Amino acid sequence: MSKTDPADLAKEFDEFRAGFESLTNEVQRAIVGYDEMLRQVLIAVFGGGHILLEGVPGLGKTYLVKVLSRVLGMSSGRVQCTPDLMPADILGTHIVTDDGTGKKTFVYEKGPVFTNLLLVDEINRATPKTQAALLEVMQERNVTAGGERFTLPAPFFVLATQNPLEMEGTYPLPEAQLDRFFFKLHVPFPDAAQLVEISKRTTGYKEPDLEVVMKGDRLIELQHLVTQVPVAEPMLNYAARLVLATHPEQKTASSRVQRFVSYGSSPRGMQTLIRGARVHALLANRTAVSIEDIKAVALPALRHRVLLNFEGEAESLNVDGLLGEILDGVATPGAEAA
Repeated sequence: MSKTDPADLAKEFDEFRAGFESLTNEVQRAIVGYDEMLRQVLIAVFGGGHILLEGVPGLGKTYLVKVLSRVLGMSSGRVQCTPDLMPADILGTHIVTDDGTGKKTFVYEKGPVFTNLLLVDEINRATPKTQAALLEVMQERNVTAGGERFTLPAPFFVLATQNPLEMEGTYPLPEAQLDRFFFKLHVPFPDAAQLVEISKRTTGYKEPDLEVVMKGDRLIELQHLVTQVPVAEPMLNYAARLVLATHPEQKTASSRVQRFVSYGSSPRGMQTLIRGARVHALLANRTAVSIEDIKAVALPALRHRVLLNFEGEAESLNVDGLLGEILDGVATPGAEAA
């Protein structure tokens, strides 16, 4: 329910920040380091989006999903992607069963996707056919099978992982699949101090006894609250110019974008910029979205939506660096007016 009283909204915004901080602190009891990545993960969660985590094996990507499901009091499922994985292994399938009276009937056996938090491990090892099975799931939160439509539990998130190093036996994610992810986050390798702390926490007999900080219903309420953070027209125009600047056919695109980029961000990139910036604004104790909020979420929101052409791939161009140039080159509302 939309709130119009400024005092009520201010109170709700304070509760949002307190809930976000409590959730972060509880997760950090189990997860060592990765403070900025964890912040971005939770921004995506409160923004209602799916997350693609990219990092080498052993960095705790799978464990992060397990911890999140605990502290949010949610059910979780896991799909380990392999080339022989079929869509039915994810979505489920109709099976023949006895109805108890001797008659045979078709019953839909639900797959692991029917959960709150779905880990899709090494998603780029699944074939394009199986990857496509997740498109409706991620966008509509529904599964259609045998003419029937099944609604997934709410809230529902997909956290997918991929290994950027081992490319044998993998299938690059198509543009439509990448576009369904709210953020793409790089999982960094821990430093020496973090490695020591990881060893202390994980080589004993007992794991941290994590508490449920926030239930799914409350999370949904806070997701709705985020949508009430105001976004002024100049901020919307600035975000739109950022998205357009990633398109090589645009007259305003830089020479490097025109030379190295094949396709720019979709309209979902614009939606992600605004949704993520709203969450970031609340965390920064602002009552409306600012330029800083949009810039803060621009890299994870757009890096997987900017596709390099052959020359860009051959040059091993860093997309984050290219986006940094775009952020520096696109005029901010104040500068534009001046």
